[in-house]
Formats: sequence, structure tokens, C-alpha cells
Amino acid sequence: MHHQIVQGDALAVLPTIPSESVDLVLADPPYNSGGRTSSERRNPSTRGKYVSTDAGHQLAGFAGDNRDQRSFTTWLTLILIECLRVSRPGASALVFTDWRQLPATSDALQAAGWTWRGVIPWRKPIARPQRDGFKRECEYVLWGSNGQPFRHAEPVYLPGLVEGSQPRGAERHHITQKPVDVLRQLIRVCPPEGTVLDPFAGAGSAGVAARLEARRYIGIEITAHYAEVARGRLADTCP
Repeated sequence: MHHQIVQGDALAVLPTIPSESVDLVLADPPYNSGGRTSSERRNPSTRGKYVSTDAGHQLAGFAGDNRDQRSFTTWLTLILIECLRVSRPGASALVFTDWRQLPATSDALQAAGWTWRGVIPWRKPIARPQRDGFKRECEYVLWGSNGQPFRHAEPVYLPGLVEGSQPRGAERHHITQKPVDVLRQLIRVCPPEGTVLDPFAGAGSAGVAARLEARRYIGIEITAHYAEVARGRLADTCP
């Protein structure tokens, strides 16, 4: 089954993909969020922005996380327009975001032409408490479709909430890595043996999940270091 990591900018790579050739877009864009202050949000290093000083890892930073909200919305809209073009009728788009960027992300999804279908909370059981307030233990997955969602020959019934903490220790390969078990649940909206497109592959967790769920996978990653990490993880994954 075909699995591929392309190293490059999604805006440059997506136009090379044939129209109506993928069955699921699973996107985890740089949130261009985070940081408690404006100076932290402008930090040129994603490690400085997202990694605490007492973190026990030396994971590399990543590109594309210094846009303000207006430019983020425009940029993500352009990405999702191309993702719609390459998607077959009935394909789904699943786009990760946080609470700050949820409104901008929903704007981009709809401006690109996707039909917005809902929001799937991703709950992280291991999250820091907030004194005198509410724990920020959720990020979100926005669900859109290219027309009516694909109807599976064998109906699937997927949860309205997914749960899982970021990997730790030797299983941690990226600063903002998503859990493979969460991604496997999401990928089940894709038809069996369909193709998953991941325009922000990072360390390739969605590719690992796609292999384990017997789906084809095309990943695009702008940072050369992480493209190599993703290729290695895909090669080491047995379906």
C-alpha cells in the first residue's frame, strides 16, 4: 500500500497532486497561537514558545508558526482550497486547532468551500491545572466534508470526543505531536484502503496511524529534519 512523505511547502506541493484523488484530509497546521504574552507569541523559536524550561527533551523546532491571526486565516484558507480540489466528492477534512484559533480555523474551512459538519473535542487527560479557573485540557478537531459525507458500505459510528495524552519519553518525536491512538480513531472516517492527505506531517504520526488502519498516505512536511523523522517512522511501522 502506497505511503509517501514529500519534503516541501504545502502551498507548493499541493498543486502537484491530481484533482479528486484523496479521501480524507487530516491537517494539523501550526496553530500560530500559544504564548501568554505578545512577546512570547512573536518568539522566533517554537521551542521558546511551546516548551517549558524544565522540559526533559531537546526536540527540534518547526517552521510556520509566526503569523498573526489575519494572515493565518488567509494562509490556511489557501491550503484548504487546494485540499478541497484534490479531494473526492464525499471526502472529509479534519483540522486540528486550539481554543484561540478555533474561530479563525472554522472561517478558513468554510471560506475554502468545505461544508462544516461539527467540532470534535480532543481531551488530554494529562494537562496542567489552572489556579482559580478551568483546566485547558482540550484541543479541537473541526470536521468538514466535500458535499455529502462518504457513505461506508459497512456503516461506521465514530465518537464525538476523542481522548489521549501527548506521547512521552522515547515515543515523543515532535513538540506538538498528536497521539497515534487518537489519529487512528479519526482516520476511520476514511473509506477502507482510501488515501489520507496530511499537509503538515510533522513527525509522521498520521502516517503511522494510516498504515495501522490500512489506508494509503501522502504526507507533506516543510521542515527537512521532521520529514526524515517521518520517513523513518513510516518505514518502521508494520500494518
